[in-house]
Amino acid sequence: MTIHWTAIARTLGGLLLFVGAALLAPAGIALGYGETVWWSFGLTALGALSVGGALWFGLGGRAPQDQDVGIREGFVIVALSWVVLSLVGALPFVMSGVLPTYTDAFFETMSGFTTTGATIFGGGGNMDIEAMPHAFLFWRSLTHWIGGMGIILLTLAILPILGVGGFQLYRAEVPGPSADKLTPRVRETARRLWLVYVGITAVQVVLLLPAMSSFDAVNHAFATMATGGFSTKNGSVADFDSAYVDSVITLFMILAGMNFALHFRMLRGQALSVWRDTELRAYLGIIVAATGLLVVSTWTVSGAMLPTAPEALTSFAGYDSLGEALRYGVFQAVAIITSTGFGTADYEMWPPLAVGVIFLLFFCGGMAGSTGGGVKVMRHVVLAKNALNEFKQLVHPRAVLRTHLNGQPVAPAVMRNVLLFVMLYILLLFLGTLALAALGQDIWTALGAAMSCVGNIGPGWGTVGPTENYAHLPALSKWILSFLMMAGRLEIITVLIVFTPAFWRR
Repeated sequence: MTIHWTAIARTLGGLLLFVGAALLAPAGIALGYGETVWWSFGLTALGALSVGGALWFGLGGRAPQDQDVGIREGFVIVALSWVVLSLVGALPFVMSGVLPTYTDAFFETMSGFTTTGATIFGGGGNMDIEAMPHAFLFWRSLTHWIGGMGIILLTLAILPILGVGGFQLYRAEVPGPSADKLTPRVRETARRLWLVYVGITAVQVVLLLPAMSSFDAVNHAFATMATGGFSTKNGSVADFDSAYVDSVITLFMILAGMNFALHFRMLRGQALSVWRDTELRAYLGIIVAATGLLVVSTWTVSGAMLPTAPEALTSFAGYDSLGEALRYGVFQAVAIITSTGFGTADYEMWPPLAVGVIFLLFFCGGMAGSTGGGVKVMRHVVLAKNALNEFKQLVHPRAVLRTHLNGQPVAPAVMRNVLLFVMLYILLLFLGTLALAALGQDIWTALGAAMSCVGNIGPGWGTVGPTENYAHLPALSKWILSFLMMAGRLEIITVLIVFTPAFWRR
């Protein structure tokens, strides 16, 4: 069976029409603030609309039919769309001179669309975040917000492009081991998910307004709900120095890290069934346990650190009050587990126990069906339950044991998918670390950058830690990390499958 390239090209044309329209928003922001960079967005928008229109209308101007968009077409469209849209979205950075090279611009844009939050900016000079034009600050946050729910899913909600066949894209794009359809029609599902997404974002903007400007509130709400982490401040959320801001963003990071299907059910009054969800309980349990360990390791009692770190190993003096330790501990735990990456403290300076907790959270991730990255809590739950069954099988060899989730048996296909994903995740992390080390990075920086980009977290370790940026890395390293971001955001299998010879055979 041949691949329907016409359907793929027409779909990408529709996506270019969408991103062209989205580019008009930062152009308007630039005009509103009297910034001369508006033309770079306007010209890029014109180009995207022209090419997108040519593909869309030149190839029929209609939605691809179900027979045109199958599983293979879905994988190709998802993989290509992230590359194409990042290539286009990077142009204003270079055209305006905000970033010196196209490599830096592509890295920043891919980081935005994949909601990674790894940035070239920071550290003062030409890379000073707060010196950037408002239009580019907004564009970075908007790429987060669009990518948060998925550019394909957004297009399904707005443009009737993919029709019934669009479910193949929905399965490939929605984060997690499986897509939870809320309604029989995928387009209606997409609309409802986006209504929830927009509604929660709007509530967060309102709650942030008392503590910051409307521009900062919108940008940080976009970055929070997308679990992205781009900030309008050099020091991220820490620059606001507000317990209120920390609390609001912590709450909404937790919400963003939840399966959005659960939000939909809560709005329909099914709160009891939501609470019974195994993955949700595990997700909240990990947050509580991690926060407790961070508080224990960072809180001082009578001026002395709790016994977790010899003074020679850390310059961190500890938090003087339980409230302060709880404030910074829960924020950082939630920021990492949800892959948001906001920062209110330099976790690399914390005691060894706290550093160890943060390191382990890098491998956790949010819930399946959330905007978060990482391995996802559901996979950890399935693996843990399966491991427990294997131990039971050793004790009772003749027992017939099945792994269950929320009272339902986990299908063998899903179990195979989970095992394959975890194997590929570790392999990609290993190869990424080796590649960065070969390009001259110390092993701690190489591992930290690879972990951060595969997990879509943002800050890493070493010279790309929470108070650093990625500007100093060689160009080839940035392209490698851009690929890792895309692979991590699209759950690895979706990207790697298009590189297998079997995928292209008839």
